[in-house]
Amino acid sequence: MTRVLITGFAPFDGQQVNPSWQAASLVAAEPPAGLAVTAVELPCVFGKSIEVLREAVRASRPALVVCLGQAGGRPGVTVERVGINVDDARVPDNAGDRPIDEPVIPGGPAAYFSTLPVKACVAALRAAGVPAAVSNTAGTFVCNHVAYGLGYLIATEFPHVRGGFVHVPWAPEQVTDGTAPALEPRTVAHGLRALLLAAAHTPTERDLKVSEGATH
Repeated sequence: MTRVLITGFAPFDGQQVNPSWQAASLVAAEPPAGLAVTAVELPCVFGKSIEVLREAVRASRPALVVCLGQAGGRPGVTVERVGINVDDARVPDNAGDRPIDEPVIPGGPAAYFSTLPVKACVAALRAAGVPAAVSNTAGTFVCNHVAYGLGYLIATEFPHVRGGFVHVPWAPEQVTDGTAPALEPRTVAHGLRALLLAAAHTPTERDLKVSEGATH
């Protein structure tokens, strides 16, 4: 059995739910065959989120870590290619902090690339019938904070772990007026099971060589 840690966030910015945690919980409740999946909810708080992630990795000893976050307005599941070393918050986190132009890790490198096979993950999501794409920006809020923090933890403390960050769309209950894209968390979870299998069985260096680039 391959041990997997999957994380989602607590609700933030006045929302009652966070689809990243809804989906993570569903995956852990019904994991793919051959994978032992542990789900942990991260606080939507700068600093504390990385501390909780570190402890979760220590406790679960996974081979694979996939952190999820909410990306309201995106039409599908997006596999992040990179996390950057900057916090620049548009709104306060759940502790009331709003860092502007501060490093995630002082003195750390400018960025960490995902060690997931990002294109194989996207292909697996699409094959499962879930809209998906590669994303080249995880934003500058707590999602990117964790995406970069995970890269830092892998580089400095957990070199045996592969991992990366994935954004999921709003849940339908968050878009009651129908003016923005949304996906049911169970649909997202279905796609994530396929993503985890692809990630577990595809070495990063053997990722698909297909174009998923963007012009902007």
